[in-house]
This record gives sequence, structure tokens and C-alpha cells, in this order.
Amino acid sequence: MNNEQVKGKAEQLKGKFKEAFGKLTDNDIMLYEGKRDQFVGKVVELQGIAKEDAEKRIKAIEDAYNTSTKAA
Repeated sequence: MNNEQVKGKAEQLKGKFKEAFGKLTDNDIMLYEGKRDQFVGKVVELQGIAKEDAEKRIKAIEDAYNTSTKAA
């Protein structure tokens, strides 16, 4: 997989987060790339859910995305 493919897959995953957590901005999603704890905190803040729930929802999105990209 080349660099452009990796970037493309990362953009797709960010899109999945935007679908799931509609209040997130592009800047919020950028936190996911390097500061996952802050990203979780932003999801908690904007969605009004517990940290554990946010982590579960993020993990579910990651797992679903990873499963779908392996099948492709």
C-alpha cells in the first residue's frame, strides 16, 4: 500500500467519525491522528456521553472500518 492509499483510508475513517459524531469539526477530528485521549474528550464534551461510552463507540467505528477495508 502506498502513501496515497494510506492517506485515503485515513480520510475515509475520519469521514466515518463525522457521520457518527456530527458535531465534530475537522479540527476536532485532527486530534484523532495524534492525541487520541483529547479526541475522546472532545467526543465526550460534544456528545454529552460518558468517557467509556465514547471509547466504545470510537472502537466500534474503528473495528467496522477495519473489517470493511480488509474485505475490499
